[in-house]
Amino acid sequence: MLRARRGLIRGACALCAPVTPTSVTPVGARREQHSTCNVVVVGGGIVGLATARELILRHPSLSFSVVEKEKELASHQSGHNSGVIHSGIYYTPGSLKAKLCVKGASLCYDYCDQKGIPYKKCGKLIVAVEQDEIPRLKALYERGLQNNVRDLKLIGATEIKEKEPYCKGVMALDSPHTGIVNYREVARAFTTDIIEAGGTVLTEFEVNGIEMVKESSADSLEGMKYPVIVRNSKGEEVRCQYVVTCGGLFSDRLSEISGCSPEPRIVPFRGDYLVLKPEKCYLVKGNIYPVPNPRFPFLGVHFTPRMDGNVWLGPNAVLAFKREGYRFCDFSATDFFDSVTFSGLRKLIFKNVYFGIGEMYRASYINAQVKQLQRFIPELSVSDVLRGPSGVRAQALDRDGNLVDDFVFDGGTGAIGSRVLHVRNAPSPAATSSLAIAEMIASEVEQRFGL
Repeated sequence: MLRARRGLIRGACALCAPVTPTSVTPVGARREQHSTCNVVVVGGGIVGLATARELILRHPSLSFSVVEKEKELASHQSGHNSGVIHSGIYYTPGSLKAKLCVKGASLCYDYCDQKGIPYKKCGKLIVAVEQDEIPRLKALYERGLQNNVRDLKLIGATEIKEKEPYCKGVMALDSPHTGIVNYREVARAFTTDIIEAGGTVLTEFEVNGIEMVKESSADSLEGMKYPVIVRNSKGEEVRCQYVVTCGGLFSDRLSEISGCSPEPRIVPFRGDYLVLKPEKCYLVKGNIYPVPNPRFPFLGVHFTPRMDGNVWLGPNAVLAFKREGYRFCDFSATDFFDSVTFSGLRKLIFKNVYFGIGEMYRASYINAQVKQLQRFIPELSVSDVLRGPSGVRAQALDRDGNLVDDFVFDGGTGAIGSRVLHVRNAPSPAATSSLAIAEMIASEVEQRFGL
């Protein structure tokens, strides 16, 4: 079907058009050395934009600014994800992730209908290809029912072939309300909503300081009304009453700026996709996913159709040597040192050493990744695929090597502590859940800051 329309939070395609509404103000344009507003939201990914939108709709009498370090909005996690609108099957019943995903998916579809944003409810099959996967698949079905995911059903091999003629499986979980969308289009619509409601969006504004106005400054009268300075590396600043950070891959560093703990630490993992050649896209109709294996930290390879007609295969999951490193050769000494010196990463690697070696091998050799994909579509061959885009996941880790799997709010310390709210982690599926997540963040902002 094709249509046109309290914790911390985890920021479609590199080939999609960038999010650059004409009223977004870049650094290169003429703008004041400093401006003022009630609330600054740091981060122009889908979570930051959804949060600013929700706040400005709730409080139209207040002034809001979004600041983003890149020239384009939604440039990183929000612009490099799979584009799937998830239904909420995988998550622990009663958990915040489960509730926000189910609600967020419904809100996402409604918003797309309202704004005329195209999407497809192409569905998803979670496929067991071996008999020993069936108990886990049935448990996943029960979990989905407890999470109130609509119209789930278990189907056999014959029905799998009816839905996905080239897919091999002994049993599958059919999720008909899983869909796909271009999340850059969603982010663009959020940005338009913000601007039309009177908000400001500043790009090329890389925050390197969040601090209180000094009482002795010449403009201390203004400082009494707008006591917080958000400053960038070019000397520009926005003065405000309160700050909310939704920094994705840099959420931990933004938190440290205001004196917060460095944990949970963000460790970047790169996911490389393959792409089906256009003449082979007939092999896949909807999303085809594996049955999750609880022994491994990540989901595994899957098949994802795209709004532009392409089909992505993957991704793998390997340590990225740069937080925004989309190529194997991308390297940042600072980012790499932060990762490898963190005890949590070393413990995660130790607990998953064989999985990690396998992922690195599959990242280097296409045929190894195709072999995994052939478990589901045996007709697939190495000659049918090309190397595709990559994304980098901002994985939050604690010092014991555990993946931080839920939302975390944090404040600053000292005088600034009561005026800053950090969204420290936005685990998948934050894009699906963005509108529901924004409601939660906005409520937390209201409670903490008394808006």
